[in-house]
Amino acid sequence: MAKVKSYELDEAVRNKILKDFYLMVASLNNVSEVEKFLKDLLTPSESVMIARRIQIAKMLLEGALHEEIRRKLGVGFSTINQVDRWLNNGFGGYKLALKKLKKGAMPKFQQPQNIPMTFDWLRKRYPAHYLLINLLMKNK
Repeated sequence: MAKVKSYELDEAVRNKILKDFYLMVASLNNVSEVEKFLKDLLTPSESVMIARRIQIAKMLLEGALHEEIRRKLGVGFSTINQVDRWLNNGFGGYKLALKKLKKGAMPKFQQPQNIPMTFDWLRKRYPAHYLLINLLMKNK
């Protein structure tokens, strides 16, 4: 998929597609549905990148120093600085979500089913990522 530069989109089109996305996420009823949606939407790498940003935000809110975060999570200073800017100058989404999580506002969601994360499961779940391996192992 070609990269889209948000500033090149017409503002009305950008607002419409973003609103559709936000409504779709908000319509999900439990952790299992959110998990399935995000696994279909994001690559494993994108999921990890987002999860690491959340970990950075949590550590920043707990008062951790940038160097400590860099060492513990193995992220660059630019990523930490960007998350720090979003925390302090953004729309408050990080703080709101982390505050709700800390207060235990999320337990209304059901726990996701335990899916065995085996190599064979990953190959079947993400066939495009393992295309070469799948082609080589098909004859075996």
